[in-house]
Amino acid sequence: MGRRILNRKELRADFDAAERTKGADDDEVVDEESETEDEEEEDKEADEEEGEAEAEAEGEAEGAEDEEEAPAPKKKKVAKPKAPKPPKAAKPKSRSRAAKIVRMRLVWGVFNNSHQCVATYEYPKRGDAEAHAAKLTADKKNTHFVQPVKEPIEEKKEKA
Repeated sequence: MGRRILNRKELRADFDAAERTKGADDDEVVDEESETEDEEEEDKEADEEEGEAEAEAEGEAEGAEDEEEAPAPKKKKVAKPKAPKPPKAAKPKSRSRAAKIVRMRLVWGVFNNSHQCVATYEYPKRGDAEAHAAKLTADKKNTHFVQPVKEPIEEKKEKA
């Protein structure tokens, strides 16, 4: 099918042995003061070297089997963090003119069925607008109705 199942205990033992050899080299430099400790370390190193030689022989035999069965696993690419891009220079906003505030007034409009304004009346004269709508409905036999309409107030320009 695929690869052979790895024995994690054997791999851990190999790793620990390698760590001990590194640590033993460092310890020899640091612990030169006591001779008894040096002798004990030499005994440990001899035992470790024998164990490493056996482990290497087993590892070579296992490694040969692994290579025949499947290629070595590919390493995943590690994504490097990208440097943040410098912010783009902001474009100056064009100054738009402030909208003029137009004052509105409310009037009554008389409309026909096609929503065309027939007449307008001032706001207080709603009665007159309704009377006009009733008169047009009776005369022309079309419906007319009254509705409020907002109109802009025309300001008088002062003449100098």
